[in-house]
Amino acid sequence: MLIQILVDNKNSWILPFVDILVEELSKNKINVIKRHTHETVTSGEILIMLSCEKIFRNLQLNKKNLVVHESALPNGKGWSPLTWQILEGKNEIPVTLFEATEDIDAGEIYFQEIINFEGHELINEMRRAQGEVTIKLIMKFISSYPNVSGIKQIGQSTFYKRRRATDSKLDISQSILSQFNLLRVVDNNLYPAFFEYKGHTYKLFIEKINPSK
Repeated sequence: MLIQILVDNKNSWILPFVDILVEELSKNKINVIKRHTHETVTSGEILIMLSCEKIFRNLQLNKKNLVVHESALPNGKGWSPLTWQILEGKNEIPVTLFEATEDIDAGEIYFQEIINFEGHELINEMRRAQGEVTIKLIMKFISSYPNVSGIKQIGQSTFYKRRRATDSKLDISQSILSQFNLLRVVDNNLYPAFFEYKGHTYKLFIEKINPSK
């Protein structure tokens, strides 16, 4: 059985977790290959798409095409669902493993797990939890395959827009407390928090002094 893992963003935070996933699959004598471009995906049994920036269209190449999405689909389709939910004040985040289809984030749901945050975690801590649950869901699917079936999504679809670096802008007239969730989800390197004052732009970096283990 050939399993391919497609991550088309070579700088993605999820890559270390992909390496862990590959190691776990290899222990089970499964042929697994990492792909970084859509053109290199070949015919196989299962394609797993993680942290992909582009839409993969050749779904016919593999029998199953899996995606992990951090929302209770069909609610919260689209971009950066975990980040948007944290900004909404939520700390209970569903993570859904589902089948990719031509329609975005619309396929049948296989499994779902809940991540429970306490409200203090920064983006690196949230990504660690996200990566661990992603591995758990995928391993659960593969250990059950081919005796696994999905259920259709039920309910009204909602969509999150793509976040931009400008979405990390702070309002200096507001308190740190009122903007703490925004500070939780900024990336100090890729899209740091910033503010503008007297015609100048300033970056802020946030780091937990005693991070949770």
